[in-house]
Amino acid sequence: MPLVVGVRFRERGKIYYFDPGEMEIEKDDRVLVETVRGIELGTVVLGPRDVPEEKLVLPLKKVIRLATPEDLVVYEENRKKALDAMEVAKQKIADHGLEMRLVDAEYTFDGSRVVLYFTADGRVDFRELVKDLASALRTRVELRQIGVRDQAKMIGGIGPCGRPLCCATFMNEFLPVSIRMAKEQNLSLNPTKISGTCGRLLCCLRFECEHYEDAKSVLPSLGAIVLTPEGEGKVVALNAIKYSVSVELEGGKVQEFPAEEVEEKKA
Repeated sequence: MPLVVGVRFRERGKIYYFDPGEMEIEKDDRVLVETVRGIELGTVVLGPRDVPEEKLVLPLKKVIRLATPEDLVVYEENRKKALDAMEVAKQKIADHGLEMRLVDAEYTFDGSRVVLYFTADGRVDFRELVKDLASALRTRVELRQIGVRDQAKMIGGIGPCGRPLCCATFMNEFLPVSIRMAKEQNLSLNPTKISGTCGRLLCCLRFECEHYEDAKSVLPSLGAIVLTPEGEGKVVALNAIKYSVSVELEGGKVQEFPAEEVEEKKA
């Protein structure tokens, strides 16, 4: 299996694998690597390890070298330049009257390109804007349209639960979320209840989905007649988190039982 290191270019961004070659590289080292956008400085978040080839995009690019103090100075200067580029871009967008919202900007390490991230409700013809920006910034300009979930990840914020957004704290990539997951968890299908600050379905709907599917295969269905230690009754509620069943017994009394104490009565 190839020996690789995992490098991240943005905080909480996707992890990319590179070949460390003969260099001694450890977790948290800053390194220079070659990407499709040119030379970039990243942080090693996964130390040297063997990874199966089927999980890699081959051929792997090699780590160029460990970053020097001078490289880190250049990196910080690029971050300041990116902030200035944001202000210039916002003004140019307003001048061209384009319906787009600028989210972030970043320079490649060698300063040969600036990437501007934006959101828009539809397609935007920004060809003239790119020419204008290239002239003003005196570098190659790349405009990249992103989705609202990516925007939330870049900007951050507080979710409906009162905690920092999952995407902006620990999620490396977005996984598909469907309305079926909300149904499996017996949640209200009110869009305001199951949508995040980005307006899309809550990412956390996926976190417990497998647990609910597993519980569904073990728990009896609602309305089923079951046998319990207290006698026969009808299932009136299920608690997938606790793996428990609420049963209405004779006389109208409702009692909760662990799933292993309940047996569905056969017809």
